[in-house]
Order: sequence, then C-alpha cells, then structure tokens
Amino acid sequence: MATSKENGSKETATGSAQKNGQPAKRGFAAMDQNQQREIASKGGQAAHQKGTAHEFDSEEARRAGQKGGEAVSRNRAHMADIGRKGGESRQSAQRAAAAAMADKGNRQSSKDT
Repeated sequence: MATSKENGSKETATGSAQKNGQPAKRGFAAMDQNQQREIASKGGQAAHQKGTAHEFDSEEARRAGQKGGEAVSRNRAHMADIGRKGGESRQSAQRAAAAAMADKGNRQSSKDT
C-alpha cells in the first residue's frame, strides 16, 4: 500500500481516501440528498407505470402491523412502561374531572346564598 507523505492523506492502489480515514464516497452516496431523492422518486414512478410496484392490500398491512406488535410485546419492560403511563394518564384525567365537578358544585352553592 503506497502512502503519500506530502499532504498526510493515505492513497491506495484503488483510489484516494478522505483525511478522516474513511473511503471517499462514490456514486449514489456522493450525491446530495435532494438529488438522491429525485432519482429514487423517478424509480418509484417508473415501477408504478410499469405495474411492478408493490402495493399493500389491507390483509397484508394487517399482518405487517400484527408482526410489529408481536415484536414490541416481547419486550416486557417496554410493555409495562406503556401500561404504567396509560394508567397514570387515566388516573390524572379522572382526578382532573373530579376536581372540575367539585369546583362546579362549589360555584353553584355559592350562587344559592
């Protein structure tokens, strides 16, 4: 492997490397995001026009969602966290509703006097 000492960067027989030690980006990776998005969009449009683009039907989408839910539910700590947050949210909503009812009752009794 030949190295260049003048500028401090390494050059290999296959090409030059960036100064941070990672290989230089080439092709699609070297393009900016807008250009990548534009090219990808054209590919998607062409696939739809050709009729080879994949489209989810409702059954396939249901299976995909079920599969994702099963994967999440394997993490018991995460599921416990979700349940705890839901319980706290419901409990705080009930307390707020009870306080509003009590406040409403106090205002009505003060109007009567």
